Amino acid sequence: MLIQFDRATAIFDGHVALEPLTLTLTETRIGVIGLNGSGKSTFARLINGLVKPSAGCVTLDGLDTARDAKAVLALTGFIFQNPANQIILPVVGEDIAMGPRARGLKGKALDEAVGAVAERLGIAHLLLRRPHELSGGELQLAALAAVLVNRPKLVIFDEPTNQLDLKNRKRVAATIHGLEEQALVISHDLELIADFPRVLVFDRGRLAFDGAAEDAIVRYREIAAC
Repeated sequence: MLIQFDRATAIFDGHVALEPLTLTLTETRIGVIGLNGSGKSTFARLINGLVKPSAGCVTLDGLDTARDAKAVLALTGFIFQNPANQIILPVVGEDIAMGPRARGLKGKALDEAVGAVAERLGIAHLLLRRPHELSGGELQLAALAAVLVNRPKLVIFDEPTNQLDLKNRKRVAATIHGLEEQALVISHDLELIADFPRVLVFDRGRLAFDGAAEDAIVRYREIAAC
């Protein structure tokens, strides 16, 4: 997917959350790092239209996130920092089925769609479970299944390994690295994005670095040390 920022900026109540940004992204794996409040979450939400630019524009494959909001949402999926907040139905399988059911899928076709994405992520055994019965890693994968079943071209992750133990962190990281879809990952987990082809570093509402992961991590540590 082609992601383009054309002098896009975000201002909330007179505060500049993101300075004007012109940028083109095409890589399959894009990391986004920065200190808390640096603008990285605003940047990600500009991409899927959850935040509209105060000036300039953001486009995905030529679709304007402000004018073509519905089409943009169909192309993107978003995994929140706490996936328990986006699993809203009482049973995992029902939650995964919610999106395709809303699009008119039903019966055998619906069951096959849910089963296929569950098998893909290795969580078929969780379909009849309740969210509160799952581990943090299982919750992440259940939330991801509910996104992937809608066939997005881009998945945005907000701190996907936050507060996970080592076993679950490795499982979620391996899943992200193995995705067929384009992925943009906001993270403080530097190991997770260490081999990404492109990493953006944000600092106080501006893009401070854009390049290879190794150099981006060095820049991020310089900023953190100030």
